[in-house]
Amino acid sequence: MVALEIFTQSGWAMLARWGHFLAGVTWIGLLYYFNFVQTPAFVDFDAGARTDAIRKLVPRALWWFRYGALLTVLTGLLILGFQEQFKADYFKSASGISISTGILFGLIMFANVWGVIWPNQKIVIANAEATASGREALPNAASAGRKAACASRTNTLFSIPLLFFMGFTSHLAPLYHDVTGSKRATYWIVVLVLTIIIEAIALMAPSVGKPQAWHIDKHRNTIIAGFVYWAVLILLFEAIF
Repeated sequence: MVALEIFTQSGWAMLARWGHFLAGVTWIGLLYYFNFVQTPAFVDFDAGARTDAIRKLVPRALWWFRYGALLTVLTGLLILGFQEQFKADYFKSASGISISTGILFGLIMFANVWGVIWPNQKIVIANAEATASGREALPNAASAGRKAACASRTNTLFSIPLLFFMGFTSHLAPLYHDVTGSKRATYWIVVLVLTIIIEAIALMAPSVGKPQAWHIDKHRNTIIAGFVYWAVLILLFEAIF
């Protein structure tokens, strides 16, 4: 019976993948909402309406956002645990390198959510509560908002190649040849250097009132930069494999 097949290793792998999709859609959907809808809209809100929205809307959205990220990572780890092919030399193959690239972006994005975005957004929310009750604004609220925004834009950039490599792994990566350790090392050196540079720019957010880096200055630039980075990685994959 099909129902009984669920309680097998392949069945658990299927359920883990299903949960991964559900959680991932929640996480990335809210990421895009924050960057493409909420942030541009807040610019046009008057101060009172923006404060009210930060107090009542943002905390609820951030709850689903951060726990969507957590569940996405946990179900991703379950997939790795239940899949029989993720053993032996799998992660040395083209498919293994592809899924590892997606995992790298996912883990960095998860770290940004819990280590940068959420701590700084708590300051922004606390500032909104303070001003709404007539108390003085928190002096670090503006810089906290800038740090959270830079990390969120960077996550949006990373999400574009991440989502590609997740699908690429099953459909196209198996068509590539496996390569030697030196070529794999070259691939990872390039990927890690570029990714570290992009992430470092987000973590070193400039002072409020000063221009940000071009790729996180506007959400349109972030989208463009995400596809440019995706193209660079694909060309690298083609050259290596």
